[in-house]
Amino acid sequence: MELHGIHHLTAVTANAPGNLAFYTRILGMRLVKKTVNQDDVSAYHLFYGDGIASPGSDITFFDFRTKPARHGVNSISRTALRVAGEESLLWWAQWFTEHQVPHGEIRPLGGRQTLDFEDPEGTRLRLVDDGGEGAAHPWAESPVPTAHQIRGLGPITLSVPDLVPTERVLTEVLNMRPAGAYTTPNVEGSTTHVFKMGPGGAAAELHVAVELNTPRMHPGAGGVHHVAFRMPDEAYMDWARRLETVRLPSSGPIDRFYFRSLYFREPNGILFELATDGPGFTADESVEELGTHLSLPPFLEHRRAEIEANLKPL
Repeated sequence: MELHGIHHLTAVTANAPGNLAFYTRILGMRLVKKTVNQDDVSAYHLFYGDGIASPGSDITFFDFRTKPARHGVNSISRTALRVAGEESLLWWAQWFTEHQVPHGEIRPLGGRQTLDFEDPEGTRLRLVDDGGEGAAHPWAESPVPTAHQIRGLGPITLSVPDLVPTERVLTEVLNMRPAGAYTTPNVEGSTTHVFKMGPGGAAAELHVAVELNTPRMHPGAGGVHHVAFRMPDEAYMDWARRLETVRLPSSGPIDRFYFRSLYFREPNGILFELATDGPGFTADESVEELGTHLSLPPFLEHRRAEIEANLKPL
């Protein structure tokens, strides 16, 4: 069994209106689903993706009333977003300067050109040149020119104090393949190890930085909640049985309506999700309507009035 790449990544915001403004007006991504956290319906769950909400294009946010995160190990420490070509990175560097977005310099990292930046709450992000590999689905209403739009999620970076237990889960349970290493930027003595899934490429890599003298991450706004990996719809129960067979504690099957999920923590405590591509975000909205109203899965629809009354306007 193989995973096909990154499915989505979920981070935390304490400012949903500001989050919406940044990811749609500055990053030019489409709000493809406006819904709620199914385990805490007082919180928005906002999904940003490409023009058609392709699996693997979504960075999502829980809107929690919380203090800022403290970055550190035992965490997902950097989220990459793919763009096509170094010319796009140059365009983004200028765009970030114009809009006062904190960012670094364009530099090679792990064999690709990259540009690090942060959102207004300190979420650590990275643009990665993916060489234009794979299909692109631009959003017609994006303020970003079509050629430079974000194409989807790229390599996700974990930070851990000990590689061995995490590597065992990645290779022996999730069937990822070791694919080299590079020096971790801005962390003395740290090496980042690359693991590939399925077809490989920037959309199907997980990077693991080993940091020996870094404090643990403290959750909060600007931090990351979990990362999800793509599994074929038909392999869902096979993966559920696999986690059970290797005695890795998990949530068991959970139906999120837009996809089906399995959750578990790797040995350094980082939350992983395995998620199916289907049914997808058009299960209750047309492509044209995506993100235009509050969507609720059928099992929450009877609580719509209560839920809407407790949500702050965006």
